[in-house]
Amino acid sequence: MTRRLYYEDEYLGQFDATVRECRPKSEGKWIVLLDQTAFFPEGGGQWPDLGTLGGANVLDVHERNGEVEHLVDAELTPGVQVHGCIDWERRFSVMQQHSGEHIFSGLVHSRFGYDNVGFHIGSEAVTMDFNGEITEKEAAEIELAANRVIYSNVPIEHFIPDEETRQTLEYRSKKEIEGDLRIVRIPGADTCACCGTHLRRTGEIGQIRLLGVQKYKSGVRVSILCGLRALMAERQVQAEMEKVHRLLSSRPENCAAVVKQLLDERKDLQYQNGQMAMQFFERQAQEEQGQAVRVVHCDALTGDGVARAAGKLSEGAELALVTGGAGDDVMFALCSGQMDVRPLTRAFCQAFSGKGGGKPDMTQGKIRRMETETLRKWLQENR
Repeated sequence: MTRRLYYEDEYLGQFDATVRECRPKSEGKWIVLLDQTAFFPEGGGQWPDLGTLGGANVLDVHERNGEVEHLVDAELTPGVQVHGCIDWERRFSVMQQHSGEHIFSGLVHSRFGYDNVGFHIGSEAVTMDFNGEITEKEAAEIELAANRVIYSNVPIEHFIPDEETRQTLEYRSKKEIEGDLRIVRIPGADTCACCGTHLRRTGEIGQIRLLGVQKYKSGVRVSILCGLRALMAERQVQAEMEKVHRLLSSRPENCAAVVKQLLDERKDLQYQNGQMAMQFFERQAQEEQGQAVRVVHCDALTGDGVARAAGKLSEGAELALVTGGAGDDVMFALCSGQMDVRPLTRAFCQAFSGKGGGKPDMTQGKIRRMETETLRKWLQENR
């Protein structure tokens, strides 16, 4: 069996080992077994270590049948000693995320009694799934408490309790564990069964940054970032904020007020444009009076304005169609107070490369822009 150096010294970034076995996996890839390894295999929500082994790149590491299998991109000779070098920046970041997750989950368990039923270190964030509901305000309070644990710089302990201690030890665990029980304990925050790698002290986590809380199954999914990843995310947000306040010619602390003012002004302009569009439409609609099938196109009409215009145009008519927009694809609203327009709409959309649907008296959607007389002729022939 492989000696697991990552449990003896989680800060061991380089080591020497003897190749016990090397067998082909697929073209250009081999599975290597060593007598000892510092490469952590993927498991428990934690990424596998990557790096180099002899002259090969380590592409993945998994545990199978009690063995640690290294997937490499070059063949290694059994019986030969090789030097292993772990991608330490990746490992340290993973340990920051994992230790930070333990603190957050432990504090949630202490305060609410919820279990962490799912944990994953993703490329964008660390996610934790809890089997109970937590508000954003409560999650922010946990975030603050977790960072206070970080600033206290307490040691992160791991140990295998003897059978007597195990019977009385209170700890978190996602499942029943047979055999040796490895415990990770963070004083004041968490005691949890865990097979992963962790930092020596909480201060090395640096910080925990809450990204969000969302409803997930019967509980919530909480997303966080820890350590350097949290810092880099904050830098990205700060860079975007600097772009915004430069565009607004405003101080950062005034950006929200300036944006609100701009949104209010845009809302006023949209209302004015809508009023002007309806006035323009009404002048066009006058030419349709007396027609059984009425068709009007108005470039200025958009959104709900198209439906409102169709409702007006249909008064006293058998069928009314309004299209709006200045592009190659235009919005439409087909309206009638005398017939169910839904079957007609299906054929209409098929004829003019569109899609849409709605209620019996009015349907809406998009079609390719066509001449109004072409549309009128089709409606007259197919109504």
